[in-house]
Amino acid sequence: MANSDAFELDFSCIDRSMSFPDDSADMSPQRKLGKGKIEIKRIENTTNRQVTFCKRRNGLLKKAYELSVLCDAEVALIVFSSRGRLYEYANNSVRGTIDRYKKACLDPPSSGSVSEANAQYYQQESGKLRSQIANLQNQNRQFYRNIMGESLTDMPMKDLKNLETKLEKAITRIRSKKE
Repeated sequence: MANSDAFELDFSCIDRSMSFPDDSADMSPQRKLGKGKIEIKRIENTTNRQVTFCKRRNGLLKKAYELSVLCDAEVALIVFSSRGRLYEYANNSVRGTIDRYKKACLDPPSSGSVSEANAQYYQQESGKLRSQIANLQNQNRQFYRNIMGESLTDMPMKDLKNLETKLEKAITRIRSKKE
């Protein structure tokens, strides 16, 4: 693919131990699913196919959302219609989940279990969040110092004017509430 944002996914690291019963010998081509019997094959009528696609896509998106909320799972779902239209859902970000998937596939199995990989991922995320909190606390301290009149000598003229404007507006609001 020429597009640098395109992904190529390798599903070789998926646990294929989940098996589904092979009912093909026991049942006719008709299967009992949900509310009625349908044959699992391509729908020839384009209108019916489009309606079925929309309903099943919405059901799949709903299930992905429910899985992410109920089980606190990281979920990313990507669906392309037959016309090439993209539909996606992610409780975090699709790109982030795909990057995490790629990283999990690249790590050799001897490096640790999935839970260790998850622990490492969450440690990295918590480190990022701690640094964001520290940054916000520093900004808050600086703002408090500015409001209290400390460290005004270090402020640029533009910031001093901005602070003066904010203080004047605050004084005006207070005076209008007093009256």
